Amino acid sequence: MTERFSAREAIALAGDDFRELPVPMREFKPDGPLSWQGYDDARRRALTRTGEDESVVCGTAVIGSTRAVLIAFEFGFLGGSLGARTGDRVEAAYTHARAHRLPVVSLVATGGSRMQEGMLALTQLQRVARQSALAREAGLPQIAVLRDPTTGGGWATLGAGADVTLALPGAQVGFAGSRVRPSDADPAAYTAEAQMAAGAVDAVVREEELRETLALWLTLLTAPAAEAEGEVESEAASGGEVEPVSPPAALGAPGLPATGWDAVRHARSPERPRAAAYLDAYFSRRAAIGGDRCGGSDDGMLCGFGSGPAGRTVAYAAQCGTATRPAGYRTAARLIRLAGRLGFPVLTLVDTPGAANDAQAERQGAGSAIADLFAAVATARTPVTTLVIGEGGSGGALALAAPGNTWATPDSYFSVIAPELAAAILKRPASEVRDTADQLRIRPQDLVELGVIRGIVEHAGR
Repeated sequence: MTERFSAREAIALAGDDFRELPVPMREFKPDGPLSWQGYDDARRRALTRTGEDESVVCGTAVIGSTRAVLIAFEFGFLGGSLGARTGDRVEAAYTHARAHRLPVVSLVATGGSRMQEGMLALTQLQRVARQSALAREAGLPQIAVLRDPTTGGGWATLGAGADVTLALPGAQVGFAGSRVRPSDADPAAYTAEAQMAAGAVDAVVREEELRETLALWLTLLTAPAAEAEGEVESEAASGGEVEPVSPPAALGAPGLPATGWDAVRHARSPERPRAAAYLDAYFSRRAAIGGDRCGGSDDGMLCGFGSGPAGRTVAYAAQCGTATRPAGYRTAARLIRLAGRLGFPVLTLVDTPGAANDAQAERQGAGSAIADLFAAVATARTPVTTLVIGEGGSGGALALAAPGNTWATPDSYFSVIAPELAAAILKRPASEVRDTADQLRIRPQDLVELGVIRGIVEHAGR
């Protein structure tokens, strides 16, 4: 179990210069809206124990160089439970965030809805969900930090509903609290680490790294367009597209492939640069999201935001040369839609032999996941730029490619399907695979001639 911080300790851990927001005042009759016997006494004891008069503390603080609205739960006050007055404060905090164009950081530690207020407490989740949705519509980033415990409605709204979800190590995280789970439930499934493995949490962050991590995320997600306005305007003719990433110097094939099979061989070479090398070369710093929010993750798809040329924030989704799994496609679609809401351009790197096609991938909804990514790219609200850096295998690669704005490196190919599989479909012997590769016209220069890609990006220094 992770250490349980008070609300104000969590605030001090995250940022500086905390300024508490005015507290909305709601009057209750004795013992609350349900006249729950002993409720007033329980609240007085909670006040004495914690120094707080409600289960959340809301205000603004500076995290790194960014001022943000903070919503910090006090678990010592009736288990951090949500009641009507909690909803009042959360709503006021979100209203302040929208009025002042501030991101929202929730430091969550809650056991769920407050029993002593019954359904009136439960309906606060609808209020919180609406406020989160309004912030999303306004293009304001929302980051959640899951403390111990984060369960019930607090997890299902502020926690799981955030744009980026971080968690402290060992924190209890799950919709079901410890007292309402099945008696034979595996407690390991209700942890921050398990939720990260299931694609519901982006990262588990140690407390000593929390402030720095939050500062990086807030810097990336709030980078004002005005700072890069000159750059954006200069790119107006190209629709604000990201400049294609040059391959790292002294890596990859020395020139364009002579044959289709040469293109395949170069793309499959273990010596050519992979996605991480391109991202490291392009971004001065970056932060990753992880997981599809549907129970899965794929290490073969790198997604996140980075600081690109001139400090401009760019979102990225990059395949790592493996067969992409359904969770990878869903994570990329999530990334592209989030970038669109926040107004950031997207860079995608294509490198896959194709979509995973095993039985498990089918059970995990490979078709629908690929379809959703096609839709996300097709309807992207910000420019998407694609660079094919290795294998471009069939629809599993095309789903990540921007129509009309795809480029390729000399050591890549893009094909309707891998040449070996094309030969098999055509009932050709293995001896004809190389000829089939030529017939498919999969070399970068072929793709330019066919109008499939816009151009070839040469290696730096060549």
